[in-house]
Amino acid sequence: MDSVPAAPEVVENALLGGRVRLRQPARGYRAGMDAALLAAAVAPRPGERLFEAGCGAGAVLMQIAARHEGAFLTGLERDSLAADLARQNAALNGFTDRMTVIDGEVAAGFRPLELPAFDWAVSNPPFFDDPGALRAPAPGKQGAWMAEDGLAAWTGLLLKAVREGGRIVIIHRADRLADLLALLGDKAGSFAIRPIQPFAEEPAKRVLVRAIKTGKAPLRLLPPLVLHDRSGAKHTPESEALLRGEAALDW
Repeated sequence: MDSVPAAPEVVENALLGGRVRLRQPARGYRAGMDAALLAAAVAPRPGERLFEAGCGAGAVLMQIAARHEGAFLTGLERDSLAADLARQNAALNGFTDRMTVIDGEVAAGFRPLELPAFDWAVSNPPFFDDPGALRAPAPGKQGAWMAEDGLAAWTGLLLKAVREGGRIVIIHRADRLADLLALLGDKAGSFAIRPIQPFAEEPAKRVLVRAIKTGKAPLRLLPPLVLHDRSGAKHTPESEALLRGEAALDW
C-alpha cells in the first residue's frame, strides 16, 4: 500500500495587521514579504476572477480576498497537504464562497483544468530551475524553491489562464527579469516593472512584473520599493503600510 504523508505541524500567523489568519507548516517554506507584495500588487474589481499558480497554503489568496471583497479567486497547488491548508484557511477567514483551491500540476498546463479564462493570473514561481545553482534546500522547501519544469512552464500557464486584455503579475528574482520578459513577450506586453530593493543604496533582489495579454503599450520602469532603511525600524513606512494592508502598489 502507498504510504500517506503525515500531516505537517502547523502554526497560525496573523497577516494584514490581523485581518487574515494563516495556518501554515511550522517547518519548511513559510510565506512572508514576497506573498504580501504580490497580494498588494493586484487590484481585481468586484466580480473579476483571479487565478494563482502555486498557491501553497494560500497566503497570497487570503490577502487578496481580504483586500478585495468582490473578487473570486482560484488557486492551483500540487502539494496536497498545502492545498488542504489553503482550503482550511479559506474557511477560517470566511472566504469559501468565493475561493476554490484545485490540486494539480503547473506542468500539465491550463487546458486540463477546464476553466474559463480569468481576468488576472498571478504567481510567485520557484526561484530556481537548475539544481546546480544552489545547495539543495531542505525537503520542506524543495517544491517552493525549485521549478522542476522550468520557469517557462509557469509563464506558459499564466498566459493561457488569462483572457485577452487580462493582467499577469509575477514576483521573482531580479536576475531573472530578462527571462520573464522573453517568456511573456510573445503573447503579452504593456510591461510595468517595479524593482524591490532591500535598502536604497543596494541593488534590487526582487522584481514585480505586470504584463497585459496582447498589450501593446511601451514598457514602464517604475520607482523602486525600498523595504528597509537605517533607522532601526524593521521596515520602511511604505513597506510596513503594504504589510499591514493599509496601502497598495500602484502601476
